[in-house]
Formats: sequence, structure tokens, C-alpha cells
Amino acid sequence: MRRRTKLLSGILALVAVLAASYVKREAPPSAPDATRASVSRVCVRVIDGDTIELDGGERVRLIGVDTPETVDPRRPVQYFGKEASAFTRRLAEGRTVRLEYGDESFDRYHRTLAYVYLPDGTFLNAEIIRQGYGFAYTRFPFRYQEEFVRLERQAREERRGLWAR
Repeated sequence: MRRRTKLLSGILALVAVLAASYVKREAPPSAPDATRASVSRVCVRVIDGDTIELDGGERVRLIGVDTPETVDPRRPVQYFGKEASAFTRRLAEGRTVRLEYGDESFDRYHRTLAYVYLPDGTFLNAEIIRQGYGFAYTRFPFRYQEEFVRLERQAREERRGLWAR
């Protein structure tokens, strides 16, 4: 009986810890709000071609961009995924980036959704597509959707990146 009680107590404690960590990720301390049009932060790590991590551990998913997967544990690394990640890493990692927010604050994985600009003013989301390292992600509407679709079409026609072979 004591073993069952201890086991049940342990399970309940684990559930409480997991629930608390889940609640913490709902709204990171640097979450976008209506009073902030843009903010500058340091990109400390590129997770994959369309996701970066900022100082403080906040993860940002680039709006309107979809690159081949490299970190999804349910799938193998996709074609051109490593190249897309390396491209984003070369441009953003270790640099101060400026974030602008769209209509939605977070995705279903609790990552901040943002448009990202590099120190020289390069629009990272668009540059990934322009150079052929990703697709225009049109499942949900966003501010630059027509431009991103045009950039993808142009990259395909000019056989850049993904479209080179």
C-alpha cells in the first residue's frame, strides 16, 4: 500500500512540474503585445531554417516561410534541410535582429511568430525564399504573402537553392 501511495505521489508531482513548465511557455516574458511594434534581440542559435532562438531562450518561427525539416524527431532530415539551416545560421546567428510581429503572437508549439530583419536591413524571411532555401508558407494569410509567392516563383524559375537540380 505504501509503495502505491509513494508511486502515486511521485506521478502527481511529475504531472504538476510538467503542467507548470507548460504554463510558463504559454507566454514568454518577451511575448509581443499591442504596445510593441518591433523589438531588437540577439539570435543565439538557429534551430532550423525557419526557426531561431533568441537570448533568454525565446523561440521564434519566421512568418510566411517553410524550410525543409532538420529537427523533427518523427521524420528524417528532408532534402536541402541542412543547407537551409546553414544559410539561416550564416545570416542570423550571433547577430542582433529586429522583430516585427504579425496578427498572431504564437504558433501551436508556443513559438513567437515574427518577421525578422538583420542588422543591415535584410528581411530574413524574404531572403530565405528569394535565395531558394524555403517555400512561401501560404496555409495562413500574412502581410507579405503575395511578395513571398512571387519570390518563390522567381527562385524556381532561376533555379536557385532547392530548385537548382
